Amino acid sequence: MIVGVGIDVCDIARMEELLVDGRFLGRFFAPEEQEYIEYKGKGAAATMAGIFAAKEALVKALGTGFTTASLQDICVLHDKFGAPYFDLRGDFALHVAQRNIDNLHLSITHDGGIAAAVAIAERDAK
Repeated sequence: MIVGVGIDVCDIARMEELLVDGRFLGRFFAPEEQEYIEYKGKGAAATMAGIFAAKEALVKALGTGFTTASLQDICVLHDKFGAPYFDLRGDFALHVAQRNIDNLHLSITHDGGIAAAVAIAERDAK
């Protein structure tokens, strides 16, 4: 059963500016995300925008905002086929478990200078 859907968009040009100043990257992205973003080279800003939008979409799907989360505790990784997924950590992982969320789904796209992400929170029917 779907218990929440969140969507967010992020301006890639804004992330390009923030990428120049490494403090933003270090503050809001887990080490694995930082490596992945830097690995993307010319596509780094678009990747960064997509991951940031994914984090925003997730807290919207849960209806919590960032009050219960460190952005580094919401980690966006990619499987061997390149599909993004959430790897939750710390207090935020505990918060999601306490809400009986069994599955999280994520889709990220980039086009026309914008990155967008959709997150779906699901609870198994019991």
